[in-house]
Amino acid sequence: MISLIAETMTGVFSPPFRRKEFFQQLYFVANKSLIIILFCVSFAAIVTILESSFHMKLVIQNDSMVPGFAALLILRELGAILTALLLTSRVGAGYASEVGTMQITEQVDAFKMLGIDPVNYLVVPRFLACVLGCMMLTIIANMTCIFSAIIVSQHYLGYTPSMFLTSMDRFVQFQDMVFAAIKGACFGGVIPIVACYFGFRCQQGAEGVGRATTNTVVVASIAIIVIDFILSYTFSYLY
Repeated sequence: MISLIAETMTGVFSPPFRRKEFFQQLYFVANKSLIIILFCVSFAAIVTILESSFHMKLVIQNDSMVPGFAALLILRELGAILTALLLTSRVGAGYASEVGTMQITEQVDAFKMLGIDPVNYLVVPRFLACVLGCMMLTIIANMTCIFSAIIVSQHYLGYTPSMFLTSMDRFVQFQDMVFAAIKGACFGGVIPIVACYFGFRCQQGAEGVGRATTNTVVVASIAIIVIDFILSYTFSYLY
């Protein structure tokens, strides 16, 4: 894994730069995942608002701080982590099965015989596309979550959009958006590395491809959660 990370980092700054493959992967990661992610994060934001209101009313008999707290939770955690986990299920599993199939059908060996570096051709474009795509999707997901939270707050909690934004302004800082984008980029980088690692080590047969896909989703999800903890802990010293 460390060797693959080092080769990928080297390949990012070494020619040939494969722009066509990069844009194809960016389209696959960002555009084709957008609707699924927006649909899921919208409902997650709605649940967050309603649950926060219910428990605040239960404990302190007042939910006036719900918009601010919910916006803070959405921007710092919910948007980035949900986007990354959804991308792991869709993009990571797809990459693992694709690269795994290429491995067992000896297409990866064919690349080597033709003098094409498999890491430069397969991993680097996917890595760059996932870093940029996950960062953009995180920002869009956060904006969608906030919009969904505003709608729910207005119709179910009685807070107007201006009241929501005023409460949000007291809790949220511009740094939260920047840190969320950084998290998105880091999470995005994990997905293709893990997927290609298991893809290159795929065993023969449908069972081998299935195992590579399962391992990718499990390991990448765990890695994302651990990295989220490390980044959140680090960022807490920067406020």
